[in-house]
Parts: sequence; C-alpha cells; structure tokens
Amino acid sequence: MLIGEYKHALDPKKRLSIPIKLRKEIGDRAVLTRGLDNCLFLFPMKEWEQLAEKLGKLPFGQQDTRSFVRLLLAGASEVEMDQLGRILVPDFLKDYAVLKKAVVITGLFNRLEIWDEQRWTNYKNNLEKNSDRIAEKLGELGIV
Repeated sequence: MLIGEYKHALDPKKRLSIPIKLRKEIGDRAVLTRGLDNCLFLFPMKEWEQLAEKLGKLPFGQQDTRSFVRLLLAGASEVEMDQLGRILVPDFLKDYAVLKKAVVITGLFNRLEIWDEQRWTNYKNNLEKNSDRIAEKLGELGIV
C-alpha cells in the first residue's frame, strides 16, 4: 500500500528519487500524469491500466468527461525508474505542477502524488483547518 509523506528534491536534470519504501510497489515502470489540484499523479502500471480502462469506457458526449479524460490520458508519460530509484519528470508535467527543487511525495493507497513543497504545505494547512467539515460530509455518505 502506498502511504506516507516524503520530502525530496528535484535535481537539475529533472530527476526525482522515489522513496525506498515505495519503490517496490511502484515497480520499474509507472505512469506519471497531471493530477488534480496542480499536483502530479504517479501510478504503478497495473493501477494505471485499470484506470485507463475505466476512462476509455466513459461516454465522450459530455464536455466535462472529455476534458477529464484528456487531462489524465493526454498528459500521461510512461516513466522508468533508474538503478538509483529516480524517475525523469518531463518539462510539461514539471511546469503543470509548478515544481521547483523541493517537492513532497505523498502516498495515497494506489498512487503517489508529487507536489511542490510550498503548494503542498499551503494545501495541507487548509485541509487540516477544514478536516471537521470534510469528515462531516463523508459521514453523510456513510464513509466515516
């Protein structure tokens, strides 16, 4: 299971080291794509294939559906982990997530999210302030 929060650095060659604890589950090949909230999603290949299959079956008659599928699929890039556990972040994805040197990698069960450290800090602080309200909404859905 992919969980946790890890601080890392994007090197000058746009390589990002994946935390050792997460490498085995990610595997040698993965898919990096635009995520939501201006972060990047990194999916293990098996998880990506399952998601892409679902996205490919969505009706394309609705603009929101087409846009979401484009966001994820057109922005996807297959990446390979090198011997040191690093992946190369393409320029267009680096720009999308406004990644600078300091990044945070978060594990979210079936994927990793890659955030610019300052953006993550701001997002997390806001999330923590609103956690009671969010929990209440999830309670209405029977989740919490």
